[in-house]
Amino acid sequence: MANNDILVMIDHAEGSLDSTAAEILTAANGLAKQSGGEVLAALCSSDSGSLPQKIISLGASKVYTITSPVFNEINSDSLVKAYEAVIGNTSPKVVLFGRTLIARDTAPRLAFRVNSGFAQDCTSVEIDGDSVVLERPVYGGASVARVTFTGDFGVAVIKAKSYDAAIEDSSRSGEVIDLTDSAGDLTSRINLVDRQKVESEGIRLEDAGIVVSGGRGLGGPEPFDILQELATQLGGALGASRAACDAGWIPYAHQVGLTGKTVSADTYFAIAISGASQHLAGMSAVKNVIAINRDEEANIFKAANFGVVGDWEKVTTAFLNMVKELS
Repeated sequence: MANNDILVMIDHAEGSLDSTAAEILTAANGLAKQSGGEVLAALCSSDSGSLPQKIISLGASKVYTITSPVFNEINSDSLVKAYEAVIGNTSPKVVLFGRTLIARDTAPRLAFRVNSGFAQDCTSVEIDGDSVVLERPVYGGASVARVTFTGDFGVAVIKAKSYDAAIEDSSRSGEVIDLTDSAGDLTSRINLVDRQKVESEGIRLEDAGIVVSGGRGLGGPEPFDILQELATQLGGALGASRAACDAGWIPYAHQVGLTGKTVSADTYFAIAISGASQHLAGMSAVKNVIAINRDEEANIFKAANFGVVGDWEKVTTAFLNMVKELS
């Protein structure tokens, strides 16, 4: 039977919390005020170090840690087992994940294991009476659905930038509880056979205030050099549609969309992008969309605040030259 506590699953790497951690702790504290419960956090690692105290300083009352060598590598199979053990020891009202690559794999599997409701890509979560009510974009961001969990509790994945990051306060106190011994066998059925690390420079796509994205209409990989130069001049990041990534023109690390990254930039340049619903889902939180496309019927114009119908290269090059003159 669920109680009124809110459980947050913390993602981290190389000794640092993922940027989504502080955001979902903000969401959790808002829910805890509504439910009258506490904010709990789960941290699975090979060595937690100072991270539990960091999590407490961001608003958690209790941090449940599970420490094992299996977490030396990203391992969703072992994470699901560990998270299930934390839920068994806490019986929360709702479980929150930040939308990270590992959470997109782990969260739905966990919901299945614990037989709970599940909601992906939520932008809002609140408690109304005894029910947890969530909002999530549908139809490529054209509409917003309000959903509830029908059981005792549920698992929700919160989209990045849906909440402001919690402010760290080192004066906060909390409890760190080790559940390693009660976690059981964390052996994974998955073996990591290779790791390919893609080095990136500049601003992270998810954190950029300006994003310059290109699509299949660019015609090849070389045009992304122009887009990268524009992004650099504007102090932004380079993005791409899935079609451009599938074509091998640009690494998948730049993909924006339902199966890529979610951006919440102030300004988003969609250059030679048709506007498939999967791509729109990844840019639904953008404040201003500027579309450049030779096809005046392109779907991207329906999502754009400003649009230019014309040859992307002529328009973009002229704009780039103007930016250079002004800088």
